Amino acid sequence: MADLIVRLADYADPADASAVVELLDAYARDPAGGGEPLSAHARTHLVAELAARPQAFSILAFAGDQPVGLVNCIEGFSTFKCRPLVNVHDVAVLASHRGRGVARQMLLKAEEVALQRGAVKMTLEVLSGNGSALALYRRLGYAGYQLDPAMGTAEFMQKWIGSGQ
Repeated sequence: MADLIVRLADYADPADASAVVELLDAYARDPAGGGEPLSAHARTHLVAELAARPQAFSILAFAGDQPVGLVNCIEGFSTFKCRPLVNVHDVAVLASHRGRGVARQMLLKAEEVALQRGAVKMTLEVLSGNGSALALYRRLGYAGYQLDPAMGTAEFMQKWIGSGQ
């Protein structure tokens, strides 16, 4: 897309803050995001909570003035390398702009930011049925995580705790 602008989100900017919430809500409502809207709590507090965490950053994509894509990232730590890593937590592109390279450009920008932070790797999770996302991630160099092929690849697992359910 010729008119696509991809940049780091400014959580203090009301327009960027609104874009983060609206794009994440659109993703949450999509079957790939679970099919449920964000809670009122998440809509109200998401940007402030991200801004309160220096290890978090978001990438926004705009087609002209319209926000069309979002990548949320959270910095972690690789104990084996003793260096930061960046987890791509959300990749969201409005249905109207899918298949146009938006996610690719946002992920490349996220990688640029990760490198600036000294990260040694990026991680993400993807649903096995999301073939287009899997293909994109593989084209960008992502692969299943393994240390020793004899031990197999890692599986992403979760356990809800406290009031997170």
